[in-house]
Amino acid sequence: MSLKKLTAPALEALHGVVHAYFTREGGVSSGIYAGLNGGLGSGDDRANVIENRRRMAGALGADHLLSLYQHHSADVVMVDRPFGDERPKADAMVTNTPGLALGILTADCGPLLFADPEAGVIGAAHAGWGGAFKGVIGATVEAMERLGADRVRITAALGPTLAQASYEVGPEFVERFTNDDSANADLFHQPDGAPRPFFDLPAYIARRIRDAGIAAENYTDLARDTYAEPELFYSYRRSVHRKEEDYGRLVSAIMLQGD
Repeated sequence: MSLKKLTAPALEALHGVVHAYFTREGGVSSGIYAGLNGGLGSGDDRANVIENRRRMAGALGADHLLSLYQHHSADVVMVDRPFGDERPKADAMVTNTPGLALGILTADCGPLLFADPEAGVIGAAHAGWGGAFKGVIGATVEAMERLGADRVRITAALGPTLAQASYEVGPEFVERFTNDDSANADLFHQPDGAPRPFFDLPAYIARRIRDAGIAAENYTDLARDTYAEPELFYSYRRSVHRKEEDYGRLVSAIMLQGD
């Protein structure tokens, strides 16, 4: 099976920038990881993960596909060279160095890719509810500006993410968000007869994008639900519902091309 990736037209139109939201198609992993599992921290055979990542790097034309030790934080690292043996503990990366593919791993959380091609600066962020709540989106934009980007020029795109219809939450979750901002009440919907409400993570990410100063016309949401398309996407929540012992990780990546 050939490797399949999704792209955001707004990012695809930018000169000197390549990106991909890789699906699970086109990899060598098997069993519950079947396909293009990019998770070095998963229980998959490491040789399979390395081969999958080699294929993704090749599809981007990259010598190096970088990823982080993600921990649902607002921590951002500036990158100017490949990592050594140990991945930095953070949830976003920015660079102005061509040839480095910045990769974010997700399995329901929001993969955000950013670019200001005029400044030659890109970023990638892992935006689950925790990281988004703590400010990873704004922190990524600020880090890009330290490299010369301008938030009014930044294009951002959200890849496959757990959709509201698949994101049931408890009352303590609702309370956390509404205590932070009463306007967040509109992020929750409880259908008639449903025992608990459902959270709109993509809408919350869009709100934090707006708060970071990125114009609405420069933001795109691919609107693909990781839970609802098992043939294309890994999903942590789906793996829990199926009582599986682990799950694969999707990779979303962006890179500046060299001259």
